[in-house]
Amino acid sequence: MIYISHLLPDEEMQEVIAQTGAGVESIEFSISENLDSLSAHIASYKKRLAFMGADRLTLHGPFLDLNPMTYDSGIARVTKLRFAQAYEAARELGAEKIVYHSGLYPDAYLLIGWAERMADFFGEFLEDRRDIDVVVENVFDRTWKPLKDMVQRVGKENFHLCLDVGHANRYSEISVREWCHNLKENMTHVHVHDNCGDRDAHLAVGEGKIPWDSIWDALRERKEMTYTIECSTKEAVLKSYARIKKGIFQNLKNL
Repeated sequence: MIYISHLLPDEEMQEVIAQTGAGVESIEFSISENLDSLSAHIASYKKRLAFMGADRLTLHGPFLDLNPMTYDSGIARVTKLRFAQAYEAARELGAEKIVYHSGLYPDAYLLIGWAERMADFFGEFLEDRRDIDVVVENVFDRTWKPLKDMVQRVGKENFHLCLDVGHANRYSEISVREWCHNLKENMTHVHVHDNCGDRDAHLAVGEGKIPWDSIWDALRERKEMTYTIECSTKEAVLKSYARIKKGIFQNLKNL
């Protein structure tokens, strides 16, 4: 299944969904101001989804100023509150997955103990939340190993990884192919966009330097994998959709 990140105006989302049959990955509930009036935004977003013609949904959770591995108990409480609010929105809207950032800032935090602290946070967070697949996305992470360790420590059926291919290409010296091959058993979702390694440009697939041909095979092995295109123009979204369809789904009837 392919989703489109809701970075386009609603009217353009409607056009893209009509052309592709893709789902939506909402960023509406990654914004703290919207979480402050949660019920109203859930109600309004239901109407927007109906307008766009979307019948499949994932959510991107909040991340600014939040950190699930924090050493500060106050920040931990706020992080859990905001994550819980976004999860509630996902549940009310019928989302299949919710994406949270890893929150790792390599120049500020040591990796020693990171996976353990993350596992403690998400293990507790997921104790009574079992109906939606929760996936953690790499952002500034330089290596895949702590993420894999975290997922294995949590050990819950609805807890996996979201590989952001563009972030891996920009912020890690490890090849994207290695990220894919080492995490493919632990991830159920992929954020798709391209760049040249110099900045997080969110280009259309094929317009940067990511070696897509070398990673399609690894991604194709997991039939249950889902994909979200994270591009900010309709043209880039449609180009990426066509290239994902060819690379991953060319022999499959059901997207």
